Amino acid sequence: MDIKLIAIDIDGTLLNEKNELAQPTIDAISEARKNGVKVVLCTGRPLSGVQPYLDKLAIKGGDEFAITFNGAMAQSLDGQVMVNHTITYEDFLETEILSRKLNVNYQIETTDSIYTTNRDTNPYGIAESFLVRLPIKFRSPEEIPRDLVMSKAMFVDYPKNITKAKALITAKLRDELYVVQTEPFFIEMMNKQASKGKTLGELADQLHLTKDNLMAIGDQGNDLTMVKAAGLGVAMGNAIDEVKKAAQFITKPNTEDGVAFAINKYVNR
Repeated sequence: MDIKLIAIDIDGTLLNEKNELAQPTIDAISEARKNGVKVVLCTGRPLSGVQPYLDKLAIKGGDEFAITFNGAMAQSLDGQVMVNHTITYEDFLETEILSRKLNVNYQIETTDSIYTTNRDTNPYGIAESFLVRLPIKFRSPEEIPRDLVMSKAMFVDYPKNITKAKALITAKLRDELYVVQTEPFFIEMMNKQASKGKTLGELADQLHLTKDNLMAIGDQGNDLTMVKAAGLGVAMGNAIDEVKKAAQFITKPNTEDGVAFAINKYVNR
């Protein structure tokens, strides 16, 4: 297998249990890149939330890429949008009303801000703002512009509330949008065309790469499409069972530098 691009999830995959980018992982990625392999970070975060790790990995420039917002967007690192699958104003209205019915906090994300319709947010919404390096702004539904470009909508709440809400999401909404739980406290809703796997495939097409040129590493439900889309799908040792079942290889967990282990095994040989 001729691996030319490695797609890597961030949380629970690239980062260790301390949410740190460990030196063995940096070294393995650097070695792969020296050999001409592109490394594409694939995340639910916007590009602003990816930048600290790109900086540590010395990945930059117009010929390097990131997949953001769980596949709603692929961008070159100089800002050019390669793939863009956003939600509509009607999607916003439907999901915001549903959040009230389910009694969970709600927010939408754009490339430069998070907008919440809840005056009193919760710790998870605040943590998301800090994590992705975007300001969080309160707006009533009536204050959200119809032409606002929205990458995704989110239910953000305590895990027990998210678990309850997940069971009550309608089949109609799941037919209309790509709905995925990405953390115990997050449910994300995106354009049906948006997923890490689909966008990885679209980016690969633009780079004239085939499925056999792709390696993808992940751990959670939002990584499943990406693991399936790659010729070599890798599940972290700490991955959920569904991702492990879909993968061709299960590497060590993120507590043991699983990304570095997989890259060294299949690429740095």
